[in-house]
Amino acid sequence: MAKEVTSRAENYSQWYNDLALKADLAEQSAVRGCMVIKPYGYAIWEKMQSVLDGMFKQTGVQNAYFPLFIPKSFFSREAEHVAGFAKECAVVTHHRLMNDPDGKGVVVDPEAKLEEELIVRPTSETIIWSTYKNWITSWRDLPILCNQWCNVVRWEMRTRLFLRTAEFLWQEGHTAHATSQEAEAKANEMVQVYAKFAREVMALPVIVGHKSPNERFAGALDTLTIEAMMQDGKALQAGTSHFLGQNFAKSFDVQFTNKEGKQEYVWATSWGVSTRLMGALIMAHGDDNGLVLPPALAPIQIVMVPIFKTDEEHQAILDKMYAIKKQLEALGHSVKVDDRDTLRPGFKFAEWELKGVPVRLAMGPRDLENGTVEVARRDNLTKETVSVDGLDQHIHNLLDDIQKGIYDKAFAFREQNVEKCDDWEEFKAKIQTGKFLLCHWDGTVETEQKIKDETKATIRCIPIDSFVCEEEGKDIYSGKPSKQRVVFAISY
Repeated sequence: MAKEVTSRAENYSQWYNDLALKADLAEQSAVRGCMVIKPYGYAIWEKMQSVLDGMFKQTGVQNAYFPLFIPKSFFSREAEHVAGFAKECAVVTHHRLMNDPDGKGVVVDPEAKLEEELIVRPTSETIIWSTYKNWITSWRDLPILCNQWCNVVRWEMRTRLFLRTAEFLWQEGHTAHATSQEAEAKANEMVQVYAKFAREVMALPVIVGHKSPNERFAGALDTLTIEAMMQDGKALQAGTSHFLGQNFAKSFDVQFTNKEGKQEYVWATSWGVSTRLMGALIMAHGDDNGLVLPPALAPIQIVMVPIFKTDEEHQAILDKMYAIKKQLEALGHSVKVDDRDTLRPGFKFAEWELKGVPVRLAMGPRDLENGTVEVARRDNLTKETVSVDGLDQHIHNLLDDIQKGIYDKAFAFREQNVEKCDDWEEFKAKIQTGKFLLCHWDGTVETEQKIKDETKATIRCIPIDSFVCEEEGKDIYSGKPSKQRVVFAISY
């Protein structure tokens, strides 16, 4: 049988690690804190990438590529930015190795010290804005709408596959605008792109909102976020979009001549999602049997398993399966016929359940004779016997139903675990049980920090959708007046 998975009730953290490893998504690498994304995991990431890339381009964004290495002096130009990333930066100081004079391998050549140390890209605002200075002179050069797909390095001490690794894959969009209104509109547009992708493709119900000043991106005037609830009730920040104002334009002296002939600083945004979305996919939808993949992201949407005793039965069933496969592929679906003859059907069933394939078809000699096939759904583990006549359209509709069903289940779970809370003692107890609590906040960093220190809960966002939170009240902690509720949760 396929490899066993720890149950969520027994050990949620181990269950997550089991799924990432045993479903062939990723594994730890020889480099501490870094991961190897395996072909099956990378195929899911490629689907995410493909869909998002198309959505970005519909908004006028173009892809570009900027250097991996950033001069250390660039970081010094934006004080808040450097403070936000300083502890996570990997620094290149030398450019050459030499044989160790003591014969113990190789050592850094002390003569090969760089004139200026280089930061390995933790994010690209500084290198991109130093470049934009060369691209922008007039209002006619604006807007610039660029995105890059790349890797970044943030030297994390405690790592978990997909959720927090020293190196990870992501996309980062960086746009330049003539007015603050245009830049703010772009930041809002892109967070809505992320929300649409999360809801319609990942089947992930997310809350869109503003980050509190304490939780904003380093150097931003405003950060918009999509926040998702995992099955343990913790929050996962699934994507962010930042209105950067003119901070980076001023740091790198990026000015343009406006229509009135006056010099102005450019307005900026940046926005990104990463392979952390893979972690969200596991934790939001997986069960004790393995992954549950939304059809929109499944590398294999339908797997077909033949059941046979003789070579003649095997070949006859395979012939029928390949004919069905062709019909399903004509409707745009990805299909695999598992014709490995060294494994028992039960092992195959368990393996494909573990890997989260949305639909499994099984056919034996009697099915072939009767013109039927067994159809198993991964999301709710139900089975039915269906005629092969019209099977392609039946499966096509079934995949749509599964996509919706996965979203509805996650949405219902979130709704059951979101509560209003107005009592501090109640807050302290409930926040530890895995809840999103809608509470009044007085708007001060001091109160926010005290709540975090005492409970580890943070303000995930000030919602702009999902919940009506604008109402008068008293801060959950300080008792001071408040005009709205915010979302508190313990996060990954």
